[in-house]
This record gives sequence, C-alpha cells and structure tokens, in this order.
Amino acid sequence: MLARAGPSLRRLCPALRRRADRLPAPGGTFAAGRTRASGLWSLSRLKAHRGGRVRYAGGTMTKTIAIGVCVLLAGLCAGQAADNIGHQRHFHRHGRPHETVPADASRFITNRKSGVDLALPKEDDAFVFVVFGDRTGGPADGVSVLADAVRDTNLLEPDLVMTVGDLVQGYNQTEQWMEQAAEYKGIMEQLLCPWFPVAGNHDIYWRGEGPRPVGEHERNYEMYFGPLWYGFKHKNCGFIALFSDEGNPATGEKNFNKPECNVMSPDQLGWLKATLAEFKDLDHVFLFLHHPRWIGGRNYADTWEPVHQVLIEAGNVTAVFGGHIHNMRSDPRDGIEYVALATVGGHQPGTVPQAGYLHQYHVVTVRKGQIALASVPVGEVMDVREITGELNRQTAQLAQMRPAIEGGVTISADGGGGGEVRATVSNPSSRAIEVMLTPDSADNWWTYLPDHSHAVIQPGEDKTFAFRIDRLGGVINERFRPTDLIVAMDYLAAGHRYAIPESRVMVPMQVELSAPGRPQRERVLAVDGQTGHLAVRADLVPARDGALTVECWMRAHKFADRVGLLTKTENSEYGIFVSKGRPTFMVHLNGNYVEVGAKGADLVVGQWYHVAGVFDGSEVRLYVDGRLVEARPGSGTRTKNTLPLMIGADVTGDAGMTSPFDGEIDAVRISESARYTGASFKPLRRPVSDPQTVLLLNFDGLVGPWAYDESGRGAHVLTGAGVQLVEE
Repeated sequence: MLARAGPSLRRLCPALRRRADRLPAPGGTFAAGRTRASGLWSLSRLKAHRGGRVRYAGGTMTKTIAIGVCVLLAGLCAGQAADNIGHQRHFHRHGRPHETVPADASRFITNRKSGVDLALPKEDDAFVFVVFGDRTGGPADGVSVLADAVRDTNLLEPDLVMTVGDLVQGYNQTEQWMEQAAEYKGIMEQLLCPWFPVAGNHDIYWRGEGPRPVGEHERNYEMYFGPLWYGFKHKNCGFIALFSDEGNPATGEKNFNKPECNVMSPDQLGWLKATLAEFKDLDHVFLFLHHPRWIGGRNYADTWEPVHQVLIEAGNVTAVFGGHIHNMRSDPRDGIEYVALATVGGHQPGTVPQAGYLHQYHVVTVRKGQIALASVPVGEVMDVREITGELNRQTAQLAQMRPAIEGGVTISADGGGGGEVRATVSNPSSRAIEVMLTPDSADNWWTYLPDHSHAVIQPGEDKTFAFRIDRLGGVINERFRPTDLIVAMDYLAAGHRYAIPESRVMVPMQVELSAPGRPQRERVLAVDGQTGHLAVRADLVPARDGALTVECWMRAHKFADRVGLLTKTENSEYGIFVSKGRPTFMVHLNGNYVEVGAKGADLVVGQWYHVAGVFDGSEVRLYVDGRLVEARPGSGTRTKNTLPLMIGADVTGDAGMTSPFDGEIDAVRISESARYTGASFKPLRRPVSDPQTVLLLNFDGLVGPWAYDESGRGAHVLTGAGVQLVEE
C-alpha cells in the first residue's frame, strides 16, 4: 500500500516520506545502519558497544494538511514508524501498555494553557528486583565480575537481589569451602539491598580424601548461607528458593548428569505445595533454583514435569529462574516464564555475547498484572554522579592524545629491516590511567619484542615503552603493510574504569626504494571518492614557518558539497579544497585562517586543471591554470599540527579522512618557497625537484605498495584501498 501511495499522501508524516522506489517489497524490511566496536583489555574488561540507526529518505511537508486525513493517518504513521526501527531494534512489547489516569490538580501543576492532556502513571506498588547468575565454574578472578555486578546493582537500587546458585567454587573440603563462602558473602554484603541465596552443585558437592559426609556440603551451606529451600513475601508477591541438588532419593548420590539424581524429594515437593497454597492470594509468585530442569535433555529428562503441573495448578506462578548452563535462555510454557541466566563471574565461553553468552544479570520490574524482564551486561551501568564536567574534559583529552614516537624502522628494497621504537605516553589527567601498547600489522612478516607492554601511569607522569620491530626480507610487493602501535587506555576513576577508545599510531618508517622507470604513457592517481586517499606523514612535509607552495593537477568526476584536494587542515596548517567545484586555499596564521578562493569561476567536471596555493610570508594567493584567482594579505606564525597531509581528502582530528575527492590527481608538489608570483605563470605538466621541493609525486609507477617521492627526502607514500594508478 505504502509503495503505491502518491507524493501528497507520503508528505503527511515522516514515516511516509520515503520515495516509493525506496520501500521494500511486501514482506521485506529496511536495513539499519549498525556500528560495533569491541576491545579486550583484561579478563575483567570485555566490552561491546552496539547501536543501530535508520536513515529515511527526505521529503517536504505541505503547509496545509486536511484535518480529517491527518486523523485517519495518525495510527498508520505511528505503526509504520514502529515497523522501521531496524532489525536489531524492533519494539518488542511483551507486556500491555501501563495504566494511566487523567491529570488533575492534586498531582499536575502548571500555569500554562495547552490543548494536550498529559496522562499520569497510575500510582501502584510496582517494584524492581535483580537476579544474579552463576558466579563459579570459571577463573578465580571471576569475583571481580561479581563485584562489578554489585556495583551496577547499587546504582539501580532494586528492592532485593535473588541468586540462582553456584555461589562458591566448591568441589572441595570444609576449610576451602568456608574461605570461598566468606569471599562471596563479603562482596554481596556491599549491596544496599537485601540478597537471597540459592544452592547450586558448586555450593554442595564435596571432594577430598576419605568418605564423603552425608549431604556433602549441605550442612555447611545451611550454617553459612541459610535454608536449602525457603520462601518469603514482598509487596503482595511470593519468592520461593528451591534446592535442585538433593541427589538420588534411594542412594543419596549427587550427580546432576543423571536424571535419577534430579528428582525433587517428597519432603521438598510437599513443602512447595503448602507454600504455594499459602501464597495463593498474591499477585505473582517467583521461583528460583539452580538447575533448569524444564529444558529436559539427557541430564534432566522429564524430572520437572510433576513440579510444572503443581505450578500450573497454583495459578499465580509468573516466572521460574535458573542458572547452571551459563547462557541466557527463555522457555515460556503454559503462561509461566521459564528463564535461565548466564553468569556473573562463572565460566563464560562468550560464544555469541548478544545471544546471551556473557556476564549479565536480569532486572525484573513487577506490576500487578505483568512483569518486565531485561538483561544488563555486567559493568554497563553508568554512574551519573561520577560523570562530572571534569571527567568529561579529562577523558576527551585522553581520547585525542597520541604517544610521542622516537626512532622508527628502516626498510630496504627487499622489504627487510627494522629498528628500535620508543613511545612515550603522558598522563595529563588527575587520575591514574592504565595503558597498553601493542604493535600490530596486517602484514605477518613483522616481528615484535615485546609483543605488548602495559603500565599504570600516575597523574602528571609519563611512561616510555620500548619495542624492537623487525621485518623479514624477501620480496616487496603490493601486500606489504606498515606496522602500527595500538594504544588502549583506561581512565581509573574512583568507582569505575572508563575505557578510552583505542587508537592506532603508525610507526615511523624510512623506505629505501629505487625510482620506477618512466612509463611510455602518462600515469595519474585515481581516487574513488569514497575511501581512496593518500596520507603523507607529518614529519615528511614542511613543519617550519615561512614560504609555502602547495600544487597539483586534478580532474574531477563530480563535486560534492565539501571536497578536500590537498589538505592538512584541522584548525591549523593549510589546505586546498574544491567544494562544489569552487577552488579555495587557506593557511592558518596567528590563530585564524586566511582564505582565498575563486568567485564565480567554478571548475568543470571532466577537465584537467592546475591548482596552486602560495604563501610568501606576507600574502596568501590562489592560482588556477597559472592565473591568479585571489590574493589576500596574511602574515605571522603558521599553526602546526602532527596530522598527515591528505591527498584526495580532508584530514580529521584523529588522523582519519573525510570529504573525499572523486577523480584523478597528478604532479603533487609541496615546496618550502613561494614558487609563483604576479598575475600568471605557465604551470609544468610534469614538475621537477629542486632544493626547495619537500614532496614530489609524479605517479610514474608504484614500487611495491608505495608511490615514489622524487624530492629526494624519502617521503614515499603507501597506497591502499580506493586508489590506483591509471594511464592517461
């Protein structure tokens, strides 16, 4: 229907503004843009950021809209908007809309008039509780994950916390068991709210020399944590903790792998029936046990079926929570939510984190007629009070900071070589930072010693990391890739470790290359207008004050609203732009740009032009095809940066590229002199090097992956995706 709607109909609401040819076929979906970043810092720092977005095609809104049509389409617009949130972010509304009541003077206060009635939430006894999964079955430092979960929970302040067993590592004797129990309780007692234990196999199973005690660790558990099964009431809801490791009723054997050991005893089942009868008038009843016997399978078979029938007969059992399997799982049945949790420090394979293989806990919101269930990854709750303006400023400063690099590697014509590299990281913040530097390359011919290095740097101090970096010799070809240093950093605040986004810094590299032969036909650099560009290291282009000339030949396939041609600009330095086909040249002097540009003389697509920007110390000039376009007075100190010179794009503050050029570029030359004066000159199609030349790229051919620099200063430039040399 929407795909056939006319333009006037589609203007009526944003959800209909997409052109008919952009709509999916019946049954299709809109793709959502998606970004994901993940970084591994330590056993306690594995974080993933997920997000989604949807772009709608633009449209115009009519100035007058028929009221009747708007009313008819209101539901359609709202529904269509909900349908196009994106595949990862549909409105999965499991519950009913919350009850509201009309606003009245007893609750709603304003001195403004409006035709909109804002309904108020109904005042009831809604509350929140949290459920923790398994703590054990993993590394000893899993207690750090548990501590993070406690920190998160204190920020949420639920009414209470329930567990589903495996509180201690267990499978040991009493002395070790007691130490682990004390450790667990010491962490959990940091909660602001009460918490309630549930016994799992790790809490009960005994291992050691000599005969096993009767009940194994059952006595220790009840002495230290509480009854093996119990119940309590809270805000007209019932909470029941069950024991799922009673063992074989005939032999006493405890083995969760055997169905005969997973049968609820008559004693516990009778108690459960009596407790459910006592809870019969409550709004909800929630059950908690370790083993999710309801999933059946080889271990549990149909041992849960008798219990399930008891729960159905009770009529008000809303949810049953379990653990043990170390991944999330939902198995609703007969109106009862059966929910398994993953881990809060237990062994976690991380098979598919977004599908429930992760450290997490459940947040349950309870209302009289329904509950809401949500999972929160451990460590992802943010402390609003801790994120001050000063923390904002300091972390943003760290995100922009790059290590100071000394030394580098020298690569010979056969691709072999190496060198010593020292990277110094400073900490300008008021908190300690933890830093890890890791050499890395897509080229596996590199070797590193050490392969990584890390340190905690105190406020106001710095740390130098040293690496020996070598590359095996052999042949150098287009598969050669440089080596980088990956910088991972955490800001250590009082209550949280704030991960600074990783950055990469290219290791300085001097390449000993032989010049390519002069081709029979002229070659030029083609860039694709998307990702294609060349980046020349900052230390290989002019850094001193004084005269400057930036020039090249160019032919555009098209012009976007903003297009960088030869740029080093980022509130500093210099650059040539050809945005919308209008050439401009700018130099940052004494804190401000002096800009010159063409007025009413736009460049034409498909035609070669020579563009040159000149600064002579007192004036900034722009030439196109040797003719002076504009000149302005300009003098003073040029503002420096350590960013690369971009060929075919503009540079960003983090040394990335933006505003790409689409077309061909040739004869790029940077000079430490004012080459052109007066009203006109005749540009050379193929310039030559002289003592003032800092960079000269005639693009005769590639040497391996490098564009050869003819200046004699060794500023050879690595090529990458989106660029190629083509014959003219």
